[in-house]
Amino acid sequence: MNRDRNGLIVAIDGPSGAGKSTITRQLASILSYIYIDTGAMYRALALAVSRAGVSADADQQVLEICRQSELAFVRENGVSRITLNGEDVADLIRSPEISLLTSRIACKKAVRELLLVKQREMGKGGGVILEGRDIGTVVFPDADVKFFLSASAEERGRRRYLELKAKGEAVDLDQTVAEVIARDLQDENRDHAPLRQAEDAIAVDSTSLSIGEVVDGMVQVIEDRLMIAGESAWK
Repeated sequence: MNRDRNGLIVAIDGPSGAGKSTITRQLASILSYIYIDTGAMYRALALAVSRAGVSADADQQVLEICRQSELAFVRENGVSRITLNGEDVADLIRSPEISLLTSRIACKKAVRELLLVKQREMGKGGGVILEGRDIGTVVFPDADVKFFLSASAEERGRRRYLELKAKGEAVDLDQTVAEVIARDLQDENRDHAPLRQAEDAIAVDSTSLSIGEVVDGMVQVIEDRLMIAGESAWK
């Protein structure tokens, strides 16, 4: 651990629907760490592009929209929520349409480089947990602890289906699973920073595990790493 940091840098990567957001949020609360949802940053930019009516293929226009978009995280009742130009969009960026558009936006090298600078600035002081798809491989390859969280495509699709259904949306299970698989293919095969597990990341398959079981296991790993570093997990 870098002694100039105020705590560890924890990276959690994995495909869509693996439970990264829920688990990272709980870990951050338990450890009193700052939670940085990098996926939400890309989703917010995708929402901005969608609202502008610009095609994802219009690279220059997409990049200009991203440059003009102000992103920030605010805490509301202990929960970190993302804002786009001052508007809370945390509930607007989880639709299937935005999910697919996000993957098309996130594969653009210029967009990723734009957000990379901000993500590193947010996390460089330590005491942070970042979740996304390339945290441990690109954003913070020197992170103190790295996890790669996954689950079967069928299970991730089922979770997403139940989540959307609970919100009152008209969804089809088979279609939702198909969308998850399509998102995986886009993320794994993009030219710039494709989704992959860092060599030194701890693989966690949550297919048949509860959120609590995953969180407990991760907390133990982080506590062990802090003990080795001579630090306390509880700040």
